[in-house]
Amino acid sequence: SLLLQVTMPTPSSVSPRTSSESGTETSVSHAEKGEELKKVPTDMKRVHSISSEMYRRASAVQASFKRPRTWVLAFGWSLAFCAGIVNVVAFRSWHTYVSHMTGDTTAIGMRIEGVHQRGMEFFELNEALLILVSFLFGAFLCGILIDKNQVHFGGKSFYGLALVGNSILLIIATFQSNFLLASCFAAIACGLQNAMCTSHFGAVVRTTHVTGTVTDIGSTLGRITMIYLRHGCRSSNLNIVDQAEVGVDARKLLVLLPMLISYLFGTTAGAYFHTLAGVYALLIPATLTGVVGTFYTMFRQQLKGYLKNIEAERLNKDFLKIRGTLERTQMYLHEFKATHPQASNIDRSRAPDEEGGQVVIELEEGFEDMLERLHDIEEEIETFCHSPRGATSR
Repeated sequence: SLLLQVTMPTPSSVSPRTSSESGTETSVSHAEKGEELKKVPTDMKRVHSISSEMYRRASAVQASFKRPRTWVLAFGWSLAFCAGIVNVVAFRSWHTYVSHMTGDTTAIGMRIEGVHQRGMEFFELNEALLILVSFLFGAFLCGILIDKNQVHFGGKSFYGLALVGNSILLIIATFQSNFLLASCFAAIACGLQNAMCTSHFGAVVRTTHVTGTVTDIGSTLGRITMIYLRHGCRSSNLNIVDQAEVGVDARKLLVLLPMLISYLFGTTAGAYFHTLAGVYALLIPATLTGVVGTFYTMFRQQLKGYLKNIEAERLNKDFLKIRGTLERTQMYLHEFKATHPQASNIDRSRAPDEEGGQVVIELEEGFEDMLERLHDIEEEIETFCHSPRGATSR
């Protein structure tokens, strides 16, 4: 407790002189108590300010990334699996990679030098240029069909048409006798697929190549390692900002690592499928994307309602969690005021001498206001979810 204990002698044993001395001691004790009460609220305000700043920083870090829903991740992993099959089959059948353009761009530069200095045939340069332009054209088509960088199923974007188009392009590539044209159709399909989910909730997602994915995995692991090294490799030494950074990086790894593994499984499966069926192995990813695209196109409204219910349940859980946290914090403030009467019996006109109590009152009022706002938002969301307009918008 912040209050000092003052020992008073009994009236029967107090002489006039002793009473005078006792009064002096009491006055000194009250003066010392006043000095201590002035120091403690100042320290409280400083600690509160530091804690609030750290909480704001931690909240900003946590808000920088949100792990996609499991069904979104499953969609991305299946696309990465299909891309692995396509790339292996294309290389074994036509001796060129169609799912990433780094090597193709390198080949363009080398073949420009070959045509200029060593008399290389222009056809070889033309082949590399056409594959690059085909991939670019596929991404361009996706930009027309899907005008969002983030995955947003159930909206106005034509995900079903993009998936069906990807399937048709792979089927054309399978039965195209001209190797260059077959490679171009497969490259268009890969460009179309790769642009379908450029990013989602702060994580860059590429499904047809893994260079960026491997880079992100390495840099994320490096950041986590450095944070632990700075704190002696002990989790108990991490402050809330470090914990938030580690948590965000861990959630990113849960997105990136399965994406890499899915692509690896796709390339392995593609090698086995090509050994068994040759170029016709492309019909496997074509069938997968075609079925998913057709299903999405036919049942888009039902899927939209299902996803809406999932989001409503998630929002409800988040609201309950936030409201519980605020109510617990408000309870702690009530307990603090009960054990520190000087914080609840504050004269607002004397704020400079009673800053700690003022901070407590402001915090309590702020939490009450936040709880009221949460109740209002919860009612608005519930009304929106049950209204006919909410079921058909976007």
